[in-house]
Amino acid sequence: MRVFTKLLFVVFALPLIWSCDPLEQPKIIQQEGATLASPPTSLILNVADAEEMLVFNVNAANFGTQVSEVTYEIQVDAVGNNFAAPLAVGTSTTTTVEVEVSELNRRALAKGLTPEVAGDLEFRVKAIPSRSIPDVFGPGMTISVTPYPTDVDLPFLRVPGDYQGWAPINDNTVIFSENSDDVYEGFVHILSGSGAFKFITGPEWDAFPDFGLGATPGSLVEKGSDIEIEDGFGTYRVKADLENLTYELERIGIWGIIGDATAGGWDNETPMTFNAAENILNITTNLTAGFLKFRTNTWDQNYGASDEEGIAGFNNDGADIPIAEAGNYTITLDFKTPGTVRYSVTKN
Repeated sequence: MRVFTKLLFVVFALPLIWSCDPLEQPKIIQQEGATLASPPTSLILNVADAEEMLVFNVNAANFGTQVSEVTYEIQVDAVGNNFAAPLAVGTSTTTTVEVEVSELNRRALAKGLTPEVAGDLEFRVKAIPSRSIPDVFGPGMTISVTPYPTDVDLPFLRVPGDYQGWAPINDNTVIFSENSDDVYEGFVHILSGSGAFKFITGPEWDAFPDFGLGATPGSLVEKGSDIEIEDGFGTYRVKADLENLTYELERIGIWGIIGDATAGGWDNETPMTFNAAENILNITTNLTAGFLKFRTNTWDQNYGASDEEGIAGFNNDGADIPIAEAGNYTITLDFKTPGTVRYSVTKN
C-alpha cells in the first residue's frame, strides 16, 4: 500500500516537473559612460583670459534605465594616475559644461604641469544621476595643456630677528603687500632666541630704512628699538603698515603634528621645529600607519589635506592626512605663500 502511494505521487508530480519553464536570469543593465564630444587635442591657457569660459560638449551617459536629471562633471588627473586623485574643473546639468580658464589652470599646476610648458592631462566625464543608482565614469582621454604662471611679484618687507639670526639678507623671512599699498602681512615663526625682531626694506643694515618700536606699543618709527613678543614663542600673524607706521601681532600658537600615526596619538601634538633658511616648520620623526593633521594646542587652529596635492585645508576644510605605511618621515608646513599654506610628508 505504501509503495502504491509513492508511485501515485511520482506519477502526479512528473507533469508538474515537465511543465516548469527554465528559470529566468536577471537582466544585465547595460551602461555607458559619458565622453567629451570632439575634444581639443591641446589647450594653451593665458592669464588675460583667466575669467573666460572653455565650453566642453558631452555625449550623454546611458544608465540602462530612465533618469530624470544627470549632472556631468569634468575631471582631470595626472597621466598614468588612473584617476586615483581626480580634480573637478566644471559641472553642469546639461551636456554643455563650462570650465573657467583660471580653474583649469589652477588644477593643471596642482597636477604638476610646468607654467608655459605644454604637458599632458587626462580628462574624463563623471555622470551623476538624480536617482539612487551608481555614478558612471567615462573613459579617460589625454589633452595637452599649457598653463600660465600664477606667481606675482608682490612687494615684500623683510623681518629679521633673533629667531633667524638677525639676517635681513634672508629672502624667505618676509611678509608681503598683497595690494601693493605699503601694508604688509604674513606669518613669522618665533620659536627661539629673545623674541626680538624689526622690519627692513632691503637686505642690508644701514643701507635701507629699518623700522622698530615707536613711542607707544603698536607704533613704528624708523631706526626704532627692537620689537619684542609678549605672549611667548609661537607662530605670529604680523601686520606692518609703513604708511601709518603701525604694526599688529597675533599669536597663533606652536604648530605640531597630531594623529594616530604620531607618537602622541590624537591627544598630544609633537612640536615642529623652525628652519630659518627656508622659513618653514619641519620635523623628522617615525610614524606608524594611520592619519595625522597639523594643530596648535587647540582644534580651532588645524590643517589637513585638501583636494589639491600639497595644499593644506584649514579646520573643517582639511581632511586627515593618510600615512600608508610605518617608517621615518620628514614633514614640512610652509606659510610663505600669501593666502596658501603648503605641506609635504616624505618617507625617508
